[in-house]
Order: sequence, then structure tokens, then C-alpha cells
Amino acid sequence: MCGIIAYTGHRPAIPVVLDGLRHLEYRGYDSSGVAFVQSGKLQVIRTKGKLAKLEEKIAQLNVFQATSGLGHTRWATHGIPNEINAHPHQDNSGRFALVHNGIIENYQQIKTELEEKGFFFSSETDTEVLVQLISCNFEHCQSVDKALRQSLQAVEGSYALALLDRQAPQEIWAARHASPLILGLPTEENFVASDIPAFLPYTREVVFIEDGEIVHIQPKTWYVLDCQSGQNLQKEVHHINWDVQSAQKGGYRHFMIKEIMEQPQVIRDCIASRVDLENSLIDLPELSSLSLPENIQIIACGTSYHAGIWAKYLLENYAQIPVHVDIASEFRYRNPILPESTLSVAISQSGETADTLAGLRIAQEKKTQVLGLCNVLGSSIARESDAVMYTQAGPEISVASTKAMCSQMTALVLLTLYWGQKKNILSYNLQKQFINELIALPHILSSELPRMRDIAKTLTSEYCKYRSFFFLGRGLNYPLALEGALKLKEISYIHAEGYAAGEMKHGPIALIEPDFPTFVIAPYDDMLPKLNSNLKEIKARGGPVIGLTNAETEITVEEQWEIPKVWGPLNSFLVLPALQLFAYKMAVYLGKDVDQPRNLAKSVTVE
Repeated sequence: MCGIIAYTGHRPAIPVVLDGLRHLEYRGYDSSGVAFVQSGKLQVIRTKGKLAKLEEKIAQLNVFQATSGLGHTRWATHGIPNEINAHPHQDNSGRFALVHNGIIENYQQIKTELEEKGFFFSSETDTEVLVQLISCNFEHCQSVDKALRQSLQAVEGSYALALLDRQAPQEIWAARHASPLILGLPTEENFVASDIPAFLPYTREVVFIEDGEIVHIQPKTWYVLDCQSGQNLQKEVHHINWDVQSAQKGGYRHFMIKEIMEQPQVIRDCIASRVDLENSLIDLPELSSLSLPENIQIIACGTSYHAGIWAKYLLENYAQIPVHVDIASEFRYRNPILPESTLSVAISQSGETADTLAGLRIAQEKKTQVLGLCNVLGSSIARESDAVMYTQAGPEISVASTKAMCSQMTALVLLTLYWGQKKNILSYNLQKQFINELIALPHILSSELPRMRDIAKTLTSEYCKYRSFFFLGRGLNYPLALEGALKLKEISYIHAEGYAAGEMKHGPIALIEPDFPTFVIAPYDDMLPKLNSNLKEIKARGGPVIGLTNAETEITVEEQWEIPKVWGPLNSFLVLPALQLFAYKMAVYLGKDVDQPRNLAKSVTVE
């Protein structure tokens, strides 16, 4: 996943583009670059590494004349991260510059054909092939519009791109297929970008560009074309409710800790207007077009997949609906059997996850209804689903997802209660208790998070020396153990594995030794006696243990981390941030790049 931004208007363009790239750096940080036209010449400035290096390079130059330009922050797919492979890429004539997010799958075939026509290449990227193809087609038709359309019809794969023409420096062409692209509309200036935060300081008015569409912007005008026919398309302008502060750190050291600490508000926002407290009912009008599901197929990746596994326990227990959960990258490559009475639920924070989106389309081919559960307004999953439930988490910038999972879990609780209510299988008293406890949850979490943060910090100095961890849990806590291990791996680079505690004896116990600690989720519930047995087996082999538990619990561990006991499955909402804070504090103590861990991208928009 890469980040692109293009601007045309009345301001000096490069400071605006750099500001946009700062808000997109979570999407890619192997290299970066800008392109603009100055004194009639196409200028391209690129660097390897973080955006700060590009800013240092640009600071030495006079770049304030140009009022339009492109910017790119790269997450490497084709070619190693270096300046040669950094975007923007130019054609041989120096007329066109291109930035691109995605993968052109047939680039090698096109590259061979272009080389036979005399084109030469300086990089290993598919993007350079695409800009050369546009240049080649332009030589024949002398129309940027036609050359771009012909080129895009010839390529296979995914792209969001923006093109700058030296001969028309105030005009920018952009297009998308299977990668996000959004048009931002201030007054007498226009943007295109991969994500809304790139231009949020300037406007909240946006147009979502669909697959197979081309957008043309100038300072005072814009229009959208169909790539195949070239016909103008009517597009709706949407207003975004996010503010600039919600996309900034707000005084915190990292976005990740800010987003962990925002979880009480995330719960409030997700349940707002969806709970009828007076009558103890859940109101989800966004689901009115869907039939009551006889079974559910959840499709998701990464953290969203863990939220899906967690939801399976709730949905089967409280709504009595059979649930299957699949990793989207596996689901899309098998032949799933989906009765038409199935409701497929695609879970994705960004709404752009490539594998989840592919799984959604397979589910639709199987004639099932699809519910999209996502955070980003107007995202691909939101638009392509039969119904969408927004999780209302606000922008999540840190690559490691935190508050997004909290918001997904909250939405999945609401779905469970809603369907249980529709099926008349939840007693009034149980539903009332569930709702009352859910309403009270943000206050409890707000009070507890600062203490959790302090405890996590005290644990890091002792446990940072270990290079591997187990995370164990049973029932609802099994997917949380998976998530705890994932967070530790993602941001501290410490190897960690999450397991269902009962599976430990089926092989993993062979790893237990004094240098291999276990983080066990052991709340005071019906599963505690079973977990105690697991703990004794670990202790007998000399393994150190951190026990995340409640005050009433009697367990023998090296570190007993107590959290307040919350009713029933809602206890998970205190377990989750404890796991996140443990990983966060460990990464900070070890000096890791918390918000932008190596090799990772925020949203996996390429396969």
C-alpha cells in the first residue's frame, strides 16, 4: 500500500503536498517523492527512507512557484526501496510524471513490448512501465485523455494513480481500479488522494471515485469520466464529519497510544442512536434491507479476523446463529459452500482490504446477502455491500490497529443483540442487563486505562529481555490471545504465538522453559479451573507467567495484573486494551517505530 496525493490550485503546491504526505506516511515509508512543473520543466525530487529526508532535500531548493503537483509515499512491491524505484516516475521524454498505488500484474509483458519500440527503463517498478505506456499511446493519439484510457484498458491488476503533464501543469488526471482514490473539493482548488486525512485541513467535501473511473482536476473545475466509454459521469459530493484534531496526535507521543486511549469514546460513538435505553432495544435501520440470517459467514483479515472469531462466540450463544469465520486470503481461493440463506459479513477497518473485498465479491456470486462492517465512509466494501454498518471509530492512523477492533467488537455486540431480539430468544431481563452494562462500559474503561498504562510500563523492563511469548486464552479470550500475540509481533518484533489454552498440550508445551514466558488471560469465570490446570503445567516446566485476571481470582503467577470485573462477555473490552498497552509499552521501551513498524502497511490494498 502506498499513499498518493495531487493538488492543483492557487497555493504553493509542494508545501501542501508535503503536508498531505505527512498524513499519508502511515501508508508507506520506504521512500517518497514529489513532482511539479517549474519554469516549463518537469521537476521530480525523490529520496529513500522517511518523509523527513525528502523534506530536507526540498528545503534546499526553491519550489514555491508551482501551484500544482504530485506526491507519493511508497510501500515497496516491485523493486527494493531506493531512490531509483521511488515515485514519481517519468516517461523517457520528460513530459509525464506518475504516482501509483497498486500492482500492474502484466507489467513485464508490456515492458518487453515497449523495449522493442525503443523505450528504456531505469527502475524495477511496474509504475514506470505504466507511465511509459501512457507516453507511447500519447505519441499516437496526441490526447492525454485517450492515451490514459487506452493504457488503463491494457493493464491488468490494481491501481490508484495521478498523472501530471508538463505541457498542462495546472491539470491533473487520476484514476482507480481496486485501490482507493478520493477527490477533495475546497474552493478554487482541488485534491485527489488515497485517504481523506491527506487534505482534511483544507476541506471536508469529498467525492468517492469508483473502479473504472477517471477524474480530471483543474483549480476551478473537475469532472469524472468512464474509462471505457469516455462519457461524463454524475457524482455525489459527500460531507465528512471528521475534524483535523481527530486525525492528529493531540499531545500524545504516538498515534497508537492516542487511539488506545480513545476507546471509551469509540464505544460511545458506536452505540449512539443505536440503543433505545428506555425500551431496552437495539435499533439498526441500516440492516432493514437484510433478511434474518439462518447462518453467518464472516470474512476478514488480521485484527478484523480476530474480531470475527470473537463474534462467533457471541452470535452462537446469544443469537443462536451458526457462524463460520474465514481468513479472507484463504476464503477467496477455495470453493466455499454458501447457502443463499447465509449472510456474509465482511469486516475491514479501511473497507479497502484487497482479500476481504475479493471474498465479498465471491459471496455475492454465491447469491448471499453481504453486510459490510467497516469504519471508512464510502470505502469499497461499504459501497459494494448490500448493507453497511459503520463502526464510527474515527480515523485510525497507527499501522497497528487498536480502537478499530474495539469498535468492531462493539458493533458485533449490537448485531448479536439485534438478531437475538428479532428471533425473540433473549429474555427481556437479559437484554436489559446487556444494554445497561454496555452503556456503563465507557466510564469504567476511562477510569481504568491510565492505571493499565502504568502497569504495562512496569512490566516492560522485566519482560523486554525475552524473544518469544505465548498468549493463552479460552472461549472469548482465545481470539484476544491471538490479537495480543499479533500486537506484540507487529510493533516490538518479538516472536509471539496466541493459542487456545486447551491446545497447549497438543504440541506447544514442548517450548515451555524459563526463557519462554506466557501471557495468560485468566478472568474470574467458568473457565478459570481449566486455565488453572494449564498454569500448573507451565509452572512445572519453569515457564514465567503474566496473568491478566480479576481481583477475586486465585492463581499462582510471577505477575498478576488485575483489571475490574465487568459483566459477561463485556469483560473483553478491558482485556483488549491491556494487551494493546503491553505491546505498546514493550515497543516504546525497545525503541521501535511504534506507529510505522517495519514492512507493514495500514491497509493491505494489494494481494
